[in-house]
Amino acid sequence: MSKIVNLRTTRKQMARTQKQRAADANAALHGRSKAERLREAQEAEKLRAHLDAHRHET
Repeated sequence: MSKIVNLRTTRKQMARTQKQRAADANAALHGRSKAERLREAQEAEKLRAHLDAHRHET
């Protein structure tokens, strides 16, 4: 025999897991230390400067 499943409970559990996934993604994106943010900004600036240096003027 099959087990009876309460669909309302299942929907609530699915919503909880989706919220948790979104929270984990936000924590990975925004949950960085100041040093990590500064290092990333410096790398982006270095890359931008490198690309600007190799730009051809028309």
